[in-house]
Amino acid sequence: MSENLEPEKRYFPIPKPLAEMSVEERREYANQLADFILQNENLTPPGLSEEIVEVESGVTDRRLRIKKAVAFARKPFTFLNRVIKKAAGALAIIAVLLGGTGVYLGIGPYLHYNNTDPSSDGFVQPRSIEGLVDRVQASTVTVFCDYAKERYTQGSGWAISLPTDKQSKYPTTLITNHHVIKKCLDGAGRVFVKTLGGKEYSAYVDRWDIKNDLAVVGTVVKLQSLQLSEWMPYAGYWVMAVGTADGYEGSVAFGNVLNTTDTDILITASISHGNSGGPLVDNEGNVIGTNSWGATGEQYNGAVSLDAMCAKIMKCQGKYYWSRD
Repeated sequence: MSENLEPEKRYFPIPKPLAEMSVEERREYANQLADFILQNENLTPPGLSEEIVEVESGVTDRRLRIKKAVAFARKPFTFLNRVIKKAAGALAIIAVLLGGTGVYLGIGPYLHYNNTDPSSDGFVQPRSIEGLVDRVQASTVTVFCDYAKERYTQGSGWAISLPTDKQSKYPTTLITNHHVIKKCLDGAGRVFVKTLGGKEYSAYVDRWDIKNDLAVVGTVVKLQSLQLSEWMPYAGYWVMAVGTADGYEGSVAFGNVLNTTDTDILITASISHGNSGGPLVDNEGNVIGTNSWGATGEQYNGAVSLDAMCAKIMKCQGKYYWSRD
């Protein structure tokens, strides 16, 4: 019998994972892989050879004829095998090159998305301004103080998670300005609120802080509370003021923090009469202050910050809501 020779096996080694290769290393690897494929494209796999090796004994002419017929029948498969080799090589080269290109194409948008994340950067605008506006408007109301016949004051208020003395009867707690409800204190008038495009609901004044121009109001309508910002605002931070500007409920104004004091936030967002008591929120929709006043003759306005609420409105761990460390 003839000697049974083990066919030579050819493999192209991968020096290291593609993910660890630089762009230049990937290109070099692609060129080497292409050369290897071209050098070996004419090799016929074992069993597909047309050459008939005669056996010393035990082989009849009939068996030789059968082998030739089988070899002839395998010719199309041999050709197909070569085509597949070339196609596989081309695909391998394309995959390697595209892998390097994908890094270039994907890294830009990835870095941009992460560098404009509102949760870590107060200077950028929200991911969805529409969603933020809808959410804050839904938690903001118009506050009325009827203190005489056909005479009233009007402002805004925003929902907060804060206990009051009449929580069971008035489940929602609101923050507004003291000057909005001061003429209705001690039973001198009637306080009520109106939701955006909705109805009027009864309310009462729970407590107030004259010095910082703040007041806590309870109301019967159930509203979703806004979250308080964990981060102190800095000059340049993106902000949004919501309220009933000059009687137009649901008004929205965008701007930036101009500067801050211990109790006030100076902003470039436009606010008018009726905005008083409305929320000033950051780019995540978290409250950083309560819109309160406008600077006459200047191009900025003011909001009372969360730090001021620690005096009489809510309990804080220290003198200020935001840490000064």
